[in-house]
Amino acid sequence: MADIKNIFELWCQKAVADKDLPTELEKIKTNSDKINDAFFKEMEFGTGGLRGKIGAGTNRMNVYTVARATLGLANFLLRSGEGEKRVAIGFDTRIKSELFAETAAKVLSANKITVFLFNRPLPTPALSFAVRELGCDAGIMITASHNPAIYNGYKVYGADGCQITTNAADQIYNEISALDYFNSFTQDKGENINTVPEEVYKNYISSVSALSLADDVDKSISVIYTPLNGTGMEPVTDILKQSGYKNITLVQEQSIHDGNFPTCPFPNPELPEAMALGLKYAEEKGADILLATDPDCDRVGVAVKTENGYKLLTGNEVGILLLEYICQRKAKTNTMPQNPICVKTIVTTDLAEKIANDYGVRTVNVLTGFKFIGERIGMLEQIGQKERYIFGFEESCGYLSGSHVRDKDGVNAALLICEMCAYYKKQGVTLAKKLEELYKQYGYSLNSLLSFTFEGEVGMKKMNDFMASMRKIGGVFGDFKILETTDYSNGVDGLPKSDVLKFILSDNSSIIIRPSGTEPKLKFYLAVSGETEQMAKKLLENLQHSVENIIK
Repeated sequence: MADIKNIFELWCQKAVADKDLPTELEKIKTNSDKINDAFFKEMEFGTGGLRGKIGAGTNRMNVYTVARATLGLANFLLRSGEGEKRVAIGFDTRIKSELFAETAAKVLSANKITVFLFNRPLPTPALSFAVRELGCDAGIMITASHNPAIYNGYKVYGADGCQITTNAADQIYNEISALDYFNSFTQDKGENINTVPEEVYKNYISSVSALSLADDVDKSISVIYTPLNGTGMEPVTDILKQSGYKNITLVQEQSIHDGNFPTCPFPNPELPEAMALGLKYAEEKGADILLATDPDCDRVGVAVKTENGYKLLTGNEVGILLLEYICQRKAKTNTMPQNPICVKTIVTTDLAEKIANDYGVRTVNVLTGFKFIGERIGMLEQIGQKERYIFGFEESCGYLSGSHVRDKDGVNAALLICEMCAYYKKQGVTLAKKLEELYKQYGYSLNSLLSFTFEGEVGMKKMNDFMASMRKIGGVFGDFKILETTDYSNGVDGLPKSDVLKFILSDNSSIIIRPSGTEPKLKFYLAVSGETEQMAKKLLENLQHSVENIIK
């Protein structure tokens, strides 16, 4: 605690570049628990960059942790070879996102690195696009994705437009670890900072538009859209209107940029509470579909009209609908490439593989994180076969149908989902009906995600201890027999080693357990299948109870 006390006092003396920091430090100076939580460790830097609560401290997102990480990235780039280095920077609508983006830009500029900084909040996929479009060596996106308002984050992208690899993250982390927080910060005049040309945004929208699969559809469908106070407002409405979808109603309260997320404290389109206001609009309008994008517009939540009101679709359900739609359209129009590939994460529904097989599409499974899907696209591009990639998705509402970016793309997904809805409506079929058809054909599958939060130093130890205990578990998991165990920490099927466990259980059930890479959470991915919806729901309920009993 003595070291923490000294570090705290140093921050009290020097953390003055952002006026909010001295105020916060003054407020917590008599609260040892809050001081400890803010300073007990340095923020971890990995393939997902940095993510944490906004505030003062080494374990917080602030101008000093951002500057230090950026100087580490700058040193990494400058050591990688001669010649001009270029970095693109984007930011979302969160609290202090623009400030953090400007801080990063100044640090890079001070180190003679050419910076291209977006002049307004735009989606994460637009940043991925800009990296490649501008020939950059790296990209930085200031965002905490779908986390609550108290969080922000710092993602780093490689020259390929993908989030950085484990090897690059380790090297950057080593550079960061050697740096002082306060010496990293700079008030550089920004002589090497340029605004991202508007043409880059236009080219991004054009690239998304080119992925349309059908034009002869019912474009009069009624769409409710909410950007959840995030970056999707401009690009999603642009792409839909340019594509001919005019019957769009915006959720007004959530259509302005506001990092406080006043009507959706958890701006995650996977959660029913984030969709609640949009559902109210949909019911009043009698809309065909509700779309919601998270603050950095890389995820899309969907609700569809049914005979009994509106149904919130899971990421898995949207994914299998899109996969079947893409395969069907490409097969019908003779545009399916040779040896086509669909890429999904290991925690994403196995039903996708059954659908893909029926269309002669090979399914590739990768570790959790869309960067691994992006890497697969890059691998295909290296051998001149990127056209083989037709779709990639993950259960957490992330989708990508093209190779224009190397991350999930909410703009791309929003257009494709509307098009799919319009296509089936012209045939007299709703998306809810189409989903039922798929379940009848392939079996009724249900997936669920349970998350348990472990805050602070004590929580981290509990999470690590729990994973260790799960690796020693006997032949049963609650009420289910364990038929097979896969420990991804040993490396499986050529995948990188990862702290993930998968149990194949009795009764056509399975469970995957992994600590989140971006939040202090332990995640359980549950999957069951049954002949009927009722059978599947009963199995899922039993499996959920088993998890809850084990985690106690």
